[in-house]
Amino acid sequence: MTVTNKIKVAVVQAAPIIFDKKKTVAKVVSLIQACADHEANLILFPESFIPAYPRGLDFGAVVGSRTSEGRRLWQRYSENAIEIPGAETDTIGKAVRAAGAFTAIGITERDKISGSLYCSIVYFDKNGHVSGKHRKLKPTGTERLIWGEGDGSTLTTFDLGFAKVGGLICWENFMPEARLAMYKKGIEIYLAPTADARKSWQNTMRHIAMEGRCFVLGCNQYVKKTDYPDDLKPLLENQPETMSAGGSVIVSPMGEVLAGPSWNKEEILFSDLDLTEITRAKMDFDPIGHYARPDVFHLKINDQPETISIKNK
Repeated sequence: MTVTNKIKVAVVQAAPIIFDKKKTVAKVVSLIQACADHEANLILFPESFIPAYPRGLDFGAVVGSRTSEGRRLWQRYSENAIEIPGAETDTIGKAVRAAGAFTAIGITERDKISGSLYCSIVYFDKNGHVSGKHRKLKPTGTERLIWGEGDGSTLTTFDLGFAKVGGLICWENFMPEARLAMYKKGIEIYLAPTADARKSWQNTMRHIAMEGRCFVLGCNQYVKKTDYPDDLKPLLENQPETMSAGGSVIVSPMGEVLAGPSWNKEEILFSDLDLTEITRAKMDFDPIGHYARPDVFHLKINDQPETISIKNK
């Protein structure tokens, strides 16, 4: 890691325009500008911000059968997913280039060839180019109905010059091997977009920071039932008024909360990260260095690429 001055990060806790990718992309552009106004060097958006994390919807599916209405709802969700690259990433890329900040956005991605959907993070370098993506390895529970599984080819970090950045999505962060894969790629700023608004998630964010000796940015949506399109509200009769309370947070390598957690509102969290804290934190613990036991434990990761260097782009 190159020792530099502090860098400013922004964690965006907001609601998308649910199931409307065009309006959500427009909101993303305005939020990126708001982060740029605070001179953020790195910006993070929540899991599946485009076109929404479809909390509370069952898509007409039970074990052994699916309804035609549910299939039409899935079609609507698919039609509002985005492809990489595509018109939406071009639009977002222009906003990122104007902001001059590395940006990561949670999306529902539609594969250009198969049409399958994936819960992904798409990464933009500060010039607005798509640097890469990560597809969620294991959708949780009934998420498996709408999203396919990613593979090891998208487990990577990005060398920004000031730090190595990467991330895992929601409950991937409960997978010890996935976390260790990111540590082995030298991650220093760990991105964790999520849909988990439980208070216990805060413990996970702090644990990862201390385990990985890295900064952790946890990012969630704040969504109310009233944010859903009117025609979908009847499907949510048994859901609470607050569908996701948020809980976005920024944590230091020693597990100290630097910003947040933010609850029950749309808010952008900002924090100036002193990257030299990473070195100090590793004095007594380094999960892939002096505290590792490669003579006892060995992790094999299929198709994991090398760290992608984008600092000179």
